[in-house]
Amino acid sequence: MDPAGWGLTVRVLVVNAGSSSLKLRLLDHDDAVLRAAEPTSPAGLACALRGWERPDVVGHRIVHGGTEYTGPVRVDDEVRARLEELTDLAPLHQPAALTALDEVTTLLPGVPAVACFDTAFHAGMPAAAATYAVPAEWRERYAIRRYGFHGLSHAYCSQRAARMLDRPRAGLRVVTCHLGAGASLAAVLDGRGVDTTMGFTPLEGLVMATRSGTVDPGLVLWLQEHGGLSAHEVATALEHRSGLVALAGSADLREVEAAAGRGAPDALLALAVYTHRLVAGIASMAAAIGGLDVLAFTGGVGENSATVRARATDRLAFLGVAIDPAGNRSASGDTDISAPGAAVRTVVVAAREDLQIAHETRLLSERAPR
Repeated sequence: MDPAGWGLTVRVLVVNAGSSSLKLRLLDHDDAVLRAAEPTSPAGLACALRGWERPDVVGHRIVHGGTEYTGPVRVDDEVRARLEELTDLAPLHQPAALTALDEVTTLLPGVPAVACFDTAFHAGMPAAAATYAVPAEWRERYAIRRYGFHGLSHAYCSQRAARMLDRPRAGLRVVTCHLGAGASLAAVLDGRGVDTTMGFTPLEGLVMATRSGTVDPGLVLWLQEHGGLSAHEVATALEHRSGLVALAGSADLREVEAAAGRGAPDALLALAVYTHRLVAGIASMAAAIGGLDVLAFTGGVGENSATVRARATDRLAFLGVAIDPAGNRSASGDTDISAPGAAVRTVVVAAREDLQIAHETRLLSERAPR
């Protein structure tokens, strides 16, 4: 491929940098994985790419695009500088992604780089869903709004669910449940994000592994004013010492489920709180799109915890959700676990952010001048 004119993209190197992880996938023109690696250091990244086929383009997962980037964008010096300026909005993830971007660019000179954003899928949410009821000067000066995250996962999951069920996206009402260490829901109508549970930061919404999810902002103020805690102390606790680890002593849901099975009170409470927030969130997302046709679970917990899926769907029967217990227990990969005749189809979708990144990267390259 001619880097100056782009041309037809064949091989896409997908770089998915988390706050403490890095996943590399080299995909060919039909999305077959040619190479895969998860290096643990910059030196490991160079070693991992040694001997790999040269990609035509590199697609990078970038967590935050702010209000400016609502779709994939080719990275040049101006874009790179702007992404740096957005670091304050995602201090845990943006630096790691930009480090990976710089390192891969150095290792693959002349190969175009495309940034694909976790916030982009939610950028078109209606103002009613995106706007906080806070002073206008805050919203304008600090670009305060509900951004939402996990957008690459929600986009792929909703599209894959429609294909699995052979349903057109037009008019299809889908709630996607990205449940992992971080967790969020999205309401998807006509293939577009209409609402989501995360907000200005990834702290809003569901109970997560170490994050609190939504808490009363008055609680934060009270802890600072009356508990003598600094903003940093509160932020660190809500991000790293809350959620499942605060309720049950473990951030690993598998351990929590095992302890609950033994009757441990803390674990039972943790599962109850986790499920309560999840069910309430799904119902809220369904209300945002006027009902529910498909409920889709993805992410480490969404794909692997039959217990969470069963506990959640049991309480969503009023929406027409019903699953087959045996199918739920044996689900592996992309699976329809709906009960026969259920009004709402329930599916499990293997998380493949790499495919969504590759898809968006190719779309951008095909639109570029040749």
